[in-house]
Amino acid sequence: MATEDKQLDVRSEAPARRHALIFENYTALGTGEGFVLVNDHDPKPLYYQFDAEHKGDFTWDYLEQGPETWRVRIGRPAAAGGGKQTGA
Repeated sequence: MATEDKQLDVRSEAPARRHALIFENYTALGTGEGFVLVNDHDPKPLYYQFDAEHKGDFTWDYLEQGPETWRVRIGRPAAAGGGKQTGA
């Protein structure tokens, strides 16, 4: 990470609002940018949603895997189609 990624802590958000908020932040990213998602559970279902809707155009890197807090860096790869999806 060349610059400090924004942190998006969704733990205090209503569960029904979390995915929409995360995708709003993802859509706002420029090429090569990312943010760190902070969550209170493993966001694996979110990974599958990203894979279905943005296959090859996102990166997913676990930074912390519980048991109380999960941190995942979600980003847009520098080159389209070069997305590295890890952790699922």
